[in-house]
Amino acid sequence: MTEDTPGQDPQRNTDVRLSSLDQRLKEAQAEEALRTAKAPAQDANYRQGSRVLSYLIGGPLGGALIGWLLDRWLGTSPWILLVMLFLGMAAGFRSIIRISNERPD
Repeated sequence: MTEDTPGQDPQRNTDVRLSSLDQRLKEAQAEEALRTAKAPAQDANYRQGSRVLSYLIGGPLGGALIGWLLDRWLGTSPWILLVMLFLGMAAGFRSIIRISNERPD
């Protein structure tokens, strides 16, 4: 009569295929966890140095670009370029001073 009923044999608690599949699934999950693990966090000093460098380059470069565009548009040759370059440098240095006054994390 047990042969007519569908499902697992009640005398056999586990199926070899299911236990093998479970083992392979656990191994695959462990490998995936290692593969997708987050990279170690960067040092706070490295991040702060990158910010300072970006302000040192970006401030004068942005000011010079805007000044050059305004000079081309208004026809005032180097004067707006020079003013905006110095304003960009001042803004960059101001941002660096503000960063240096921040409390460390």
